[in-house]
Amino acid sequence: MRLIRKYLDKMRCFRKRSAIPFLGALITCLLFVNLYIEDAYVLEEDKRQLREASMHQLNSERYVPTFKDLSNFTGTINVTFRYLAGSPLARKKYLTIGLSSVKRKRGNYLLETIKSIFDQSSYEELKEIVVVVHLADFDLAWCECLVQDISRKFAHHIIAGRLLVIHAPEEYYPALDGLKRNYNDPEDRVRFRSKQNIDYAFLLSFCSNLSDYYMMLEDDVRCAKNFLTAMKKVITSREGSYWVTLEFSKLGYIGKLYHSHDLPRLAHFLLMFYQEMPCDWLLIHFRGLLAQKDVIRFKPSLFQHMGYYSSYKGAENKLKDDDFEEDSFDIPDNPSANLYTNINVFENYDASKAYSSGDEYFWGKSPSTGDFFLIVFDKSTKINRIKIVTGTDDRQNDILHHGALEVGEKIVGTKKGKQCSAFITLGEFKNGNIEVLDVEHKISFDIECVRIVVTASQKEWLIIRSISLWTTQPSN
Repeated sequence: MRLIRKYLDKMRCFRKRSAIPFLGALITCLLFVNLYIEDAYVLEEDKRQLREASMHQLNSERYVPTFKDLSNFTGTINVTFRYLAGSPLARKKYLTIGLSSVKRKRGNYLLETIKSIFDQSSYEELKEIVVVVHLADFDLAWCECLVQDISRKFAHHIIAGRLLVIHAPEEYYPALDGLKRNYNDPEDRVRFRSKQNIDYAFLLSFCSNLSDYYMMLEDDVRCAKNFLTAMKKVITSREGSYWVTLEFSKLGYIGKLYHSHDLPRLAHFLLMFYQEMPCDWLLIHFRGLLAQKDVIRFKPSLFQHMGYYSSYKGAENKLKDDDFEEDSFDIPDNPSANLYTNINVFENYDASKAYSSGDEYFWGKSPSTGDFFLIVFDKSTKINRIKIVTGTDDRQNDILHHGALEVGEKIVGTKKGKQCSAFITLGEFKNGNIEVLDVEHKISFDIECVRIVVTASQKEWLIIRSISLWTTQPSN
C-alpha cells in the first residue's frame, strides 16, 4: 500500500513538472497564433488602404510618403511605338502638347483641334512647341486613313518637327475584359475609360523627354490666341513655388500642365489604377499624392471644348467652359515680388493669393484707416497698367469702400521687411475697384513698390480678388 502511495505521489509530481513545459508550449503557440492573426489583420488593413487609395473618396494626404517612396519611377514604359508621321527632333522644346484620339461613332474633331493649335500660335511660339497625337484605336485601317488626312493638311508642320503621330500596338495593352465595375458602370463604359487611361499612360511615357513642360488636351478643343505666351507668363509668375499641375481649363482632361520630369511617374500611376476610375479623377489623386493639396487654376481659360458628341458611344456632350476667352493675350505679367500687409488675415487667405493669377483671393478682417497691402518688386519695373478688383460675386460687400492706390521708389529696409520711402498716389478706389492706364506716363521713375492704402475704417471684411499688373514691353 505504501508503495502504491509513493507511486501515485511520483505521478502527481511528474504531472506537475510535465505541465510546465506543456503550458509554456501552449502559451508559445497562442502567441504565434495571435501574431499570425495580427499580421493577417495588418495585411488586410494594407489591402483595405490600397483599396481606399483607388476610390474616388481617397484622402490623398495619408499616402504621400508611401507613394513618393514606392512610385519614384524615372523610366519610360516599355512600349515600341509606331511612327505614323514625323519623328522627334534632337533639340528639346519648351512645351509638348499631347492628344489621344480614337474613332468616334459621330463626329471627328481632331483635325480642327490640330489646326486651332497651330493657327492660334505665332511663328515665334511655334518654334517652342511640339504636338504629339496618339492614334489609339485598334482599327488600323482607320488610323492609316486619318494619318493620311493629317499628313496632307499639316505637311509643313510635320517636316518642321512640330507634329508627330504615333500608335501603340494592341499587344502592349493589358486585358480589357472582366474589369472591375466600380461605381456600377456598365461593362462597356468600364472598358472604354480603362483603355483611355492606358492610352494616356503610353502617350505620357512617349512625351517624357521632348520638352520642359507637357500639356494634355482632348481631341475636340479650340485654343485661345497666343495661348503659349499666356501660359509662359503664368509659369514665370510661379517660379520658386511648388506645383504639380496647373490648370488652364476647368473641363475634363483639357489644358492640364505638368513638368515633363513628372510624366514617367504619372504614366505608371495611370497604369497602376487604370481600371479603378476615369482619368480626370485619377489626376486629382496624383496631384494630392505629390503634395499639391489645392487646385491651381487660371482665368481666363485658354481652351474650350468644341465637340458635340462624346468619343464614348457618340453620346451628346455639349459642355462649355464659361471662363474661356478667345483672346487671352491680356493676361497680366505680375512681376516677381514680396507681399506685406498689416491687415488681420482670415485663415489661409494670405496676401500672395491676391497677386496670383489663380482662382483665389486675399481675405482680411475689418481694416482700419492707414492699413496697407504692399507689393515690393524684386527689381524696379516699368508698369503700363494696374487693375485691382475687390469683393466677390457672393460677398459683394467685402470690398475696399475707401482706399487709394500708390506707387513708390527708393526701397529701404525696416524691421518688418522692405518698404519704399517715397510714394505717389495714382487714384482712389471706386465701388471697390481701380484701373489705371498709361502708368509710365504719369510718373517719372521705375516702380519698386505698389501699395493699397485704406483711407477710412470699415466694419466689413476685405477681399482683394485680384491684383493685375502689365509691364511695359521693351521695343525690339
